[in-house]
Amino acid sequence: MKKRNNLAVLQARMSSNRLPGKVLMEVNGKPMIYWQIQRILQSKEISKLVIATSDCPTDDVLVKYLESINCDIVRGSLDDVLARFIKVENIYNPDSIIRLTGDCPLVMPELIDFMIKKFYKVKVEYLSNIIELTYPDGLDIEIIKAGTLSKLTAMNLLNNEREHVTLGIINRLDRFSTFNVANLNDLSRYRWTVDTEGDLVFVRGIFKVFTSRETEFNFEDLMDYFKAHPHLNRLKHR
Repeated sequence: MKKRNNLAVLQARMSSNRLPGKVLMEVNGKPMIYWQIQRILQSKEISKLVIATSDCPTDDVLVKYLESINCDIVRGSLDDVLARFIKVENIYNPDSIIRLTGDCPLVMPELIDFMIKKFYKVKVEYLSNIIELTYPDGLDIEIIKAGTLSKLTAMNLLNNEREHVTLGIINRLDRFSTFNVANLNDLSRYRWTVDTEGDLVFVRGIFKVFTSRETEFNFEDLMDYFKAHPHLNRLKHR
């Protein structure tokens, strides 16, 4: 049986609105994106990881850093991120794209692997854990069958549906075959993403707890930690 080409695409840029430059901000002595990349690479089901960033000069410093750690990089439109992803797909010709975003350094490779296996079992065009939210914000994973994004571009998309790659699918669930992966317990009230200075402080605290295990701690480890220290977990709208 031919080995499947599962391409992880991590979208990242320096010009985020609320915390510009966050992906290169220091966490445990390394840029935040370094730890996210290393955690993604723990996945056993991913064939390759590509960083998709913009061709704007503001992202030159990010590209320079990514080149220094030997990452595969594709640059494209800043605002039409959908076109950026299609460019990546045309270059690498994968069977599936695993879409990840640069504000989620606590990404869980075991969850990626579980969802990739589920994707091929249920045989849909789009599988994610964000159609109905049950995981903490910051563990978002989307898996897209090859050709689905090009199918999406044939539709009358709004500008925000081009900026937010899969929003056009989520807004048209009747036009695509989809599957939502739900956690056993609803943990959607928790916020583990990085959009603000407070988020960054929270993530720095987590990585400090797991110093020397930054790429190894898993979802259960983190939940066990929060059971012992519930006041340290971060809630949405806090």
